[in-house]
Amino acid sequence: MKISCVAIDDEPLALDLLSKFIQQTTFLELVGKFSNAIEALGYINQHEVNLIFMDIQMPDLSGMELARILDGKKNSSPTRVIFCTAYHQFALEGYKVEALDYLLKPYSYEDFLAAATKAYQYFGRIGTPAQPTSSASQTPAADYIFLKVEYQLVKVVLKDITHVEAYKDYVKVHLKSKNHPLLSLTSMKNMEELLPKDRFMRVHRSFIISLDHIDSIAKNVIHIGNQQIAVGDLYKEQFSEFVSRWTN
Repeated sequence: MKISCVAIDDEPLALDLLSKFIQQTTFLELVGKFSNAIEALGYINQHEVNLIFMDIQMPDLSGMELARILDGKKNSSPTRVIFCTAYHQFALEGYKVEALDYLLKPYSYEDFLAAATKAYQYFGRIGTPAQPTSSASQTPAADYIFLKVEYQLVKVVLKDITHVEAYKDYVKVHLKSKNHPLLSLTSMKNMEELLPKDRFMRVHRSFIISLDHIDSIAKNVIHIGNQQIAVGDLYKEQFSEFVSRWTN
């Protein structure tokens, strides 16, 4: 699976480094590099691009403005963004436009690869837009994900996750094998996209549950071990349909 990428940065050295990192990553394909976001937008409008690595502070059109333009388009082949910037204060704004990740300059190849791996996992779940998979050729979904926890990339086995909980600007990933949850700087929206929908379900603004770890259900309250999770009003219909299938 190759993910088509463009790199955008108005600093030549930063653009060259970003392009080099993309080219040395086997599952990424660099299809364009731009020092200007307006030129990049023209290319993206004419070509199918899966992933954009870009700076935020650029002249004429900023990376955040470009992300909002792309986010506002109703496109059957969504283009996702990973920001690469020297300014940490834009992190929260980046999550509002559903950026897949946020690389803080100067970043190492290890940091870059962690962000790229998150994109690989995302497109693997939905089928890469540039190369849709058929039932005959589709490879099985991985039984694990990688999460950035503090300054390292942690492998998390899906069957070990009991539930995911929103916590300020982070998420808590609760594991059956550990007494304390993993704390990762990402959004519930990104976690919802990352986790397979046949095994996990969002039941509240603040909770995603593992269907395999449900112990019991009573009056729209889900019991997972000692944890009780109420189903939110927006999710009751979807959850009721699941319960109907479960009980029939």
